[in-house]
This record gives sequence, structure tokens and C-alpha cells, in this order.
Amino acid sequence: MTEVVWTDKTGAPEAQFGDFVELLKPRVMRLVLFTALVGLVCAPVPVHPVIAVAALTCIGVGAGAAGALNMWWDRDIDAVMARTKGRPIPSGRVERNAALALGLTLSAFSVVFLGLVANLFAAAFLAFTIFFYVVIYSMWLKRATPQNIVIGGAAGAFPPMVGWAVATGGVAPESVLMFLLIFLWTPPHFWALALFRNDDYVRAGVPMLPVAAGERSTRNHILAYALILAPAAIAPAFSAVGGPVYLAGALVLNALFLRGAWAIWRRDEATAAADRCRTEKRFFGFSIVYLFLHFSLLLVEAGLRAAGLVATGWPTLL
Repeated sequence: MTEVVWTDKTGAPEAQFGDFVELLKPRVMRLVLFTALVGLVCAPVPVHPVIAVAALTCIGVGAGAAGALNMWWDRDIDAVMARTKGRPIPSGRVERNAALALGLTLSAFSVVFLGLVANLFAAAFLAFTIFFYVVIYSMWLKRATPQNIVIGGAAGAFPPMVGWAVATGGVAPESVLMFLLIFLWTPPHFWALALFRNDDYVRAGVPMLPVAAGERSTRNHILAYALILAPAAIAPAFSAVGGPVYLAGALVLNALFLRGAWAIWRRDEATAAADRCRTEKRFFGFSIVYLFLHFSLLLVEAGLRAAGLVATGWPTLL
């Protein structure tokens, strides 16, 4: 039996539902939802479960909208990068104007409904996050400066603050600490990726740090940021959202992160080429686990507080 594939007038296959889901960058959306959930749960103001689910849905939809708009804008460079050429727009499965319409529609939906189910501050914060990722990072910084991921990384660091704002209607030092954890983690995470995907960025003309400053400088930057990140990642332990469980886990995770950054720093281009960037790939993979576990530890601390199992006399600096 022959499978029939419907095509449009140009001869390209019609977009399937899964293609539009892929436009929303579901893997990124999951991380956004998880960190926003942690920000919401750790906040000192309880949120009704129905409102929490509705608010997180809006945040997830907003993240997906930003992903669709990013793919719409980056369709030219996506087409020449091995990592992204199979995405829905460059592969021809989704027409670029359809991606633009989807991104704009979902952006408006997510912001308006978050304002209705939560509060206007959280909605405005979500709108700013989408704007920052699409306009400041994608349209401006990404192609203009090797510091693109440093500044632009703020977009991925805002979700826990948005989650906190859903509960409290504002910002607090604890939510800023969660922001800093992601903000300072983002550069070494993506620079490790850039080291073993350097050819992609060269072909696309994107001035990632290895392209603009070379691999040696990139390795130096990864180690420097790991050293800056460690105290910022440990700091939440001494805030109202932290505690001894978080501290113990953060110490171990940051020791491993620093060891990985040190291993990358010691290597040169010839060594990396010989083993096909094995150390860099391992560090990149661990960095994802690193971030997930930090926020998981914050959830554990929130659960302990809810159960009344807070350590007596635990020092808090905020």
C-alpha cells in the first residue's frame, strides 16, 4: 500500500501538527516551565492549583511563541547550520509567514491570559521576556557581537522571576538569585556547545566567541564564568528559598562544574580535534543536568518548608 503525502501548490509537503509543535522548541519550553514552576512554588505567597496550572500554561505558551518567532527570524542561518537545517522552516515543512503568525498569535494569547489569571505585573514581565528574546537577542545581539549569549541569556533567566511574580505580583532578592543562576550558567553552557559546533557558526556568520575570538579565548571565558557562577549558585542556600539540602547539593554540583571547566581550559585545539571534542561534549551535557538539579534542590527545600522541616537557626543573608 502506497502512503499518500499531501502537498501544497509549491510541491512541498503540507505542514503536520508535529511541525508546528517543533516550531515552539519543546525542549526549551520544558526548561522554561520547570524553572518558572520553581519560582512560583518557592514564593512565599501560596497560589491556588488551578491558577498555578493556568499561569504556567501561559508561560509555556509564551516560551513557545518566542521560539517560533526566533525560527522565523533565523530561517536563513538555520538553513546553513547542520544542527538546525532540519527545522520546519528551512526544511520547507512550514511556510515562514505561518510561523510568524503562530508566534505573534501565541505571544498575544499568553500575555493577555496571564494578566487575566494572575496579575498585570507577571503578564508585563512575560511580554518583556518574549520581546527580549526575539528582538534584543535574536534580531540584534546574535549577529552583532560575540557577547550575544552573555546579554541575550537574560531571556532564558527570566522565567523563575515570572513564576515568582505570578505568586507575589513583584520581584524579590530570592527571585533575582534564581535569575543570576541561569544568567551566569548560560555563557559557559553555550560556549561549550560552540566549541564543537564551531563550523556551523562560521558557515552562518554568527559571531559566537570561538568564531570571533578563537578557541583559546573561549576556553578562558568558560573557566572564568564557572568561577563567577559557583558563588552565585551557592548563594541561594543562605536565602529564604534555600537551606542545608540545597547547600550540600550545590557544593557538589559546582565542584564538578569547575572540574569540567578546568578540563576544558587545559585542552588545546589539537587535543580537542583528536577526540572530537569529547570533553567539551561531556561538559555541555553535564551543564544541563547541573541546572536541572539546582532547581530541583530548591523544590526539595520548598517541600521541606511546607512540611515544617526547616533547619533551626539556619543563617539567611537576605
